Amino acid sequence: MTATRWSAERSAEDSHAYVARFRELEASGADMHGEARFVDAVLPRAARVLDAGCGTGRLGAELARRGHTVTAVDLDSVLVEEARRQHGITVVEGDLATMDLEPQSFDAIVAAGNVMVFLAPGTESTVLRRWYDAVVPGGVVILGFATDREYTADRAERDVRDAGFTAVQRFSTWSVAPWREGAEWVVLTGYRQAGSLSGIGTPG
Repeated sequence: MTATRWSAERSAEDSHAYVARFRELEASGADMHGEARFVDAVLPRAARVLDAGCGTGRLGAELARRGHTVTAVDLDSVLVEEARRQHGITVVEGDLATMDLEPQSFDAIVAAGNVMVFLAPGTESTVLRRWYDAVVPGGVVILGFATDREYTADRAERDVRDAGFTAVQRFSTWSVAPWREGAEWVVLTGYRQAGSLSGIGTPG
């Protein structure tokens, strides 16, 4: 299987440095929860959330604090260990391209913090199709990543739509700034069309 870009580009030493960096940011009093506020705003209360590529577990832990049921997953064993140590959420070590997900088991799947650009090359559309199957009708996928990598905002939006998601929206920040060409960051949301089962309503 093709290695993820993360495992190809990063060492265990890099992962430890990543952990240290976020510990320092948190200790400095920096606002660490912009993603969580965005996600929480579009979710029903007590939603079931997959924090896909959870890193140190910061986002998932904040969503759990806000009342959601969170399952977090990451491929990096160093980050998984840190997430388990710091936070009382379920953290699974696994590859997003191959791990088994129960159909319609989540209200939302969130891939923040450059997760999409660090997947194995060519697996992005496959991962999104798997996520479509894993969210309930009316459920949402939320992606956020830097735009200076090989995987572009346009390609991501196309993959989200091709996976079956509708009502796709694109922003340039987690604070819902309108999309503009040349933005350094992209946030994408897409919804699985609601059927007979209850779920998240698409934005009006």
